[in-house]
Amino acid sequence: MALIGRSFVILFGFLGASLVAGMIVVGAMLYPEFSDMGVEPIDPDALNIIFGFGFIFVSGFALLPALVVVLITEAFSIRSVLAYALGGAAVGLACYLGLVPFDSASMRFDGIVRRHLEIMTGAGIVAGLVYWVIAGRNAGAWREPPRPLPPAPRPTA
Repeated sequence: MALIGRSFVILFGFLGASLVAGMIVVGAMLYPEFSDMGVEPIDPDALNIIFGFGFIFVSGFALLPALVVVLITEAFSIRSVLAYALGGAAVGLACYLGLVPFDSASMRFDGIVRRHLEIMTGAGIVAGLVYWVIAGRNAGAWREPPRPLPPAPRPTA
């Protein structure tokens, strides 16, 4: 029963981390537009739609790499915040490099944009921290036996 509850916590943590990472990616990609003084404020409804698409994009591409990180941390009961930040950075890096063409003849990625790589890696780090806050602090706790109840106090006469 504890494993089923833990699965829901993991799912909720992944969705929260994906939402935050999507907001960071969309906000950072729109930042050059915000720096122009001639641009009017963005309509909040349009911004919510853009954030929704960012969430879908990030959660779709990050599902498998994040699942690997989650399985490793749950299997070894890793609860360190640094491990989740590094795991998030690796997931962000994997998501970005999955979109960049790889030239097998020269064994290198073609067309890496450094700013985009930094945005995706930074969003992955923040997503890892959000996941740690929601689910990572108790990684592997479902395998621990429940604590025994303290003995009842003896009634005094």
